[in-house]
Parts: sequence; C-alpha cells; structure tokens
Amino acid sequence: MHLVHPSLSLSGKKKGKQKYRNSEQARKARELEESWKDMQKRWGVEADEKKRRRALAAEPLVYSLPTPVGRTNTHHIKSLDTGHSGPVSSKPNPQYTGTKILGIGTMHKSNAVPVFSDEEAISISSMRR
Repeated sequence: MHLVHPSLSLSGKKKGKQKYRNSEQARKARELEESWKDMQKRWGVEADEKKRRRALAAEPLVYSLPTPVGRTNTHHIKSLDTGHSGPVSSKPNPQYTGTKILGIGTMHKSNAVPVFSDEEAISISSMRR
C-alpha cells in the first residue's frame, strides 16, 4: 500500500477543516449549524445519545464459526495408546556403501560431480579455469 496515492487511503473518510470563500459564507454556515442543533434539542433528538443507545441495544458480535455437523460430540474419544513413551527417534542418515563411485570432484564454482573412473578424474581436473 505504500505505492498507492494518498487519496486512496483505507483509514477513513475524514474531511479536513472546511474553508469558505468569504466570511459571509462562513457566518451563514455557522448559523445553519447552530439552528440545526437547536432544532434537534427542541425535538429531543440528541445525535450522540441516539447513537449510543442504538449501539447498546444491538446484539454483540460473534466471531466464532459454528462447528460442522458430526464434530461437536467427539470430546469423549480418547487417543490411541501405542505403548511408546517419549519422542520418536529420527531415521538414520543414508550412507553410500557401493563401489562404483571413486569420489567427488569439483568441476567449476563448487559444482560437485561424482567420479566413476580415473579417466573422469583426470578430465575434470583439466577442465578447471
């Protein structure tokens, strides 16, 4: 999101301080705002109080997903005891036991190559730069 233009902000739609063309328009806007608040008080409508009452009357949000059918009553099923106690051992590392490969040669830039005969070893050693 750091490459996106600031006008595409996802943090809200707050407007900055409103500027008026001249002082007459600013005065009219203030008068309209005051008359609107007086009218709300006259009719008994408090905007903040109304929002608060509505929020308190709403049902609380539920963030958990319902459990699928068939998975609700499985708490009584116990795990199988195999008789092993403790952690599982790791498998042994593989080790070459054959006689075909004579060794490992380095051809270029740490490239490991298996060597099967003396001729290959000589050719690999002559290929170096």
